[in-house]
Amino acid sequence: MADHQEASVTLPSDPASVSAARSYVATVLTEWGMPVDCDTADTVRLIVSELATNAVQHTRGQSPTFTVDLELERDEHLRIGVTDSHPRYPKRLPAAVQQDNGRGMVIIRCLTAECGGRLSVAPTPEGGKTVWIALPWVTAAPTAVY
Repeated sequence: MADHQEASVTLPSDPASVSAARSYVATVLTEWGMPVDCDTADTVRLIVSELATNAVQHTRGQSPTFTVDLELERDEHLRIGVTDSHPRYPKRLPAAVQQDNGRGMVIIRCLTAECGGRLSVAPTPEGGKTVWIALPWVTAAPTAVY
């Protein structure tokens, strides 16, 4: 495998794009050697779903599209970035928040930490932001079935 691989897709900020983003990421990860049925693949799909949902729901029409970037470095680190053009950064809510929405970032932070990864938010030159997730690259055994 190459030392560095990249993939990217830009989608309209529409609810249907959440599924398209998740499917795109699953396809790329499979091409890069991650088994579809491993725990890490499930976690990455969930993280991408939450990030894409946030990009669609919380940009309030100020971001007509969002972009999902994937980077794999030396079979060691997977970086997932979701970029939108809305300038507002995600709010940090406590883990015990009791509301119907707004828990996406809490879920993302917990999943990222559970995998030994880290989350960061960076501004874009155009005035938006990218939420980056960095995870150890794992091509582990399939998900256990009980």
